[in-house]
Amino acid sequence: MNRPSVLARAAGALALAAVTALGGVVATPTVSAATAESPYVNPAPGLRNVLWVGNNWEGTADAVQPDGDFHRIARINIIPDRNERLTEIYRDPARLALYLGIRQMVGEGHDQYVDDMYSTKDGRHLIVSRPSFADVVSIDIVTGEIAWRFPVQGFRSDHMAVSPDGSQVAVSASTAKLVHVLDTATGREIGTFPSGDNAHENAYIKGGTQIVNESIGNVWTPLDQPWADVTKGDRVLQFVDAETLQIIKRVDLRARLAEAGRPELSIGVRPMTFSPDYRFMYFQVSFFHGFIEYDIDADTITRIVDLPVTPAGDVPREAHLLDSGHHGISMNPQGTKICVAGTMSDYATVVDRETLQHGPLVSTGLKSYWVTTDLTGENCFVSWAKSNTVSVLSFETGEEVARIPVGYHPQRMRIGVAPQDWGGNPVPLPAPGNPLPVFS
Repeated sequence: MNRPSVLARAAGALALAAVTALGGVVATPTVSAATAESPYVNPAPGLRNVLWVGNNWEGTADAVQPDGDFHRIARINIIPDRNERLTEIYRDPARLALYLGIRQMVGEGHDQYVDDMYSTKDGRHLIVSRPSFADVVSIDIVTGEIAWRFPVQGFRSDHMAVSPDGSQVAVSASTAKLVHVLDTATGREIGTFPSGDNAHENAYIKGGTQIVNESIGNVWTPLDQPWADVTKGDRVLQFVDAETLQIIKRVDLRARLAEAGRPELSIGVRPMTFSPDYRFMYFQVSFFHGFIEYDIDADTITRIVDLPVTPAGDVPREAHLLDSGHHGISMNPQGTKICVAGTMSDYATVVDRETLQHGPLVSTGLKSYWVTTDLTGENCFVSWAKSNTVSVLSFETGEEVARIPVGYHPQRMRIGVAPQDWGGNPVPLPAPGNPLPVFS
C-alpha cells in the first residue's frame, strides 16, 4: 500500500482528466438512533447477524460471526462475471484508459472490486459497489449468482448507504459527481442528486428522512500542499431530503473551520459517525490525524480533536494514502465512545466522547482503514488493509480482544444478516492478487 510516486500520480491524473473530458459517460440516550434504525436489529427467523468484510483487491467478501469466537462463516465471490466485464472494458478505449488510470491512482496498482456492501433485510442478497467495474450488483448469498446489476454514471462506484427500512441503497458515482438511489429489490433507479468531485460517503439519518453526503475531491492529484488546494476540486458536505432527493443545505466547511481557528485543515470530508440523537456529527478530513465534532443544528464546529501521530504517520502530505490521515470512525450505540482508525499512523484507538481522551493505541496491523461497531456497543471492528486482518477492540478497555484473518486488502465492513444455515456457495473464488485478464 505504498503511495504511488509523484510522476505515476501525475500520469494517472492526466489520463483521468483526459477521459473525463470526453464527457464522463462512460445528554445521551442509552441506545443510538443509528442502531434502532438498523434493518439488521432482531433479524427474522432463519437469519443471523454477520459482519460483512469486503476484500477489495481480491474481489471477495467474508461473512464473519460478529461475537463469540468471531470465526469466518464463509467467503463470497463478488466478481463471478469478471471476464465479461473486462471484455467490455478492453473493447472501449475510453473506458480502458479510465480503468487503468483508476487502477494506478486509487487502487495503488490494483483493481478495486469491492468498495462497499450491504445485505438485504431478508438475508437473501448482498448488494456491492464494484469501483473498477463502475457498477452495483446484487448477489444471491446462497447461490452466488448476480440477481441484478446497475452500471453507475461515469467510471467508478464508491461508498453506499442503506435506508433504515432496507428498501433503498444510495451509491456514490465518484467521477460523475452524483449519487444514485436504487431499489434494493430490483436495482431500479429511484433518482439521483448531485455531489462534488469524488463523491464519497453517504449516511441515512433521522429515521431515513435525510441523507448526508460528502465528497473528498481529487485525491489522485500530486498537488497536496495547502497552496494548491484549489486543484482538489469541488468538495461538499450536504444534507439531502431522502424522499425528494433535493439538497436541504450545504455546509460552508471552509468558513466553519476558520471560525473554529483551524483554517489550515482540508475540507475534504472522510468517514463520519453521528451522536444517538443526530445532533452532532463526528468526521475526519483529508490529511488530518484526528476528527471534528460538528453541531448539525447550530451549523458550527464545537470541538476539534488532534490524535497522536506516530513515526509512520509523520510524513509529508504527498506521502499520505489517497490524502487520508485518519480514515475510519464509528460511535458505540450508547453514544459514549468513538472508535477511530489512525490510518497513516498504523493504529486504532477508542476515544471517550465526553473527555475526548484516547485509550491505548492498538498497533497490531498496518493501514487501519475502516471502523464499524457491533449492534450491542461491546466491540468495534477495525480493518487492517495491509495486513489482511480485522481487529476486534473492546469499547470498555480499548484493547484488542480478537484478531480475524480475512481476504486480500480488507476495507469496508458492515453489520448485516445471512441465512442461519448458510455456509458458503458453489461459485469459484478468484485467485489472490491481481492476475492479468483472462477472457473466455
